[in-house]
Amino acid sequence: MEATNTEEVHLRHVETDVLIPKMMREKAKELCADKVDAFTHCCKESGILMAFKCRKENSALKDCLIHHYQNPGFFEECKQQYIQEKLEYEKTGIPAKHRVQKLPASM
Repeated sequence: MEATNTEEVHLRHVETDVLIPKMMREKAKELCADKVDAFTHCCKESGILMAFKCRKENSALKDCLIHHYQNPGFFEECKQQYIQEKLEYEKTGIPAKHRVQKLPASM
């Protein structure tokens, strides 16, 4: 009864509407890291006037993030990654954030 093919895995509503988009946001922030850094730097330099002075950086960041959010291929990539992590959790019982490969002590 265990689904081994990623196409056979049934995703709950919360997974498709909350968890996968959360993963998409995290990955999109990594892919748009240069724009995130530029916006962060501008905000730190501008202080209270950041809403006016950082419009260009904010707009570039939004465009980059929206490009990834609206990309169906990016959604599928994140969905497949989520399914793999879910299947691995079902096998091992260890969440992905706690699963790290341990190096031998002799190294």
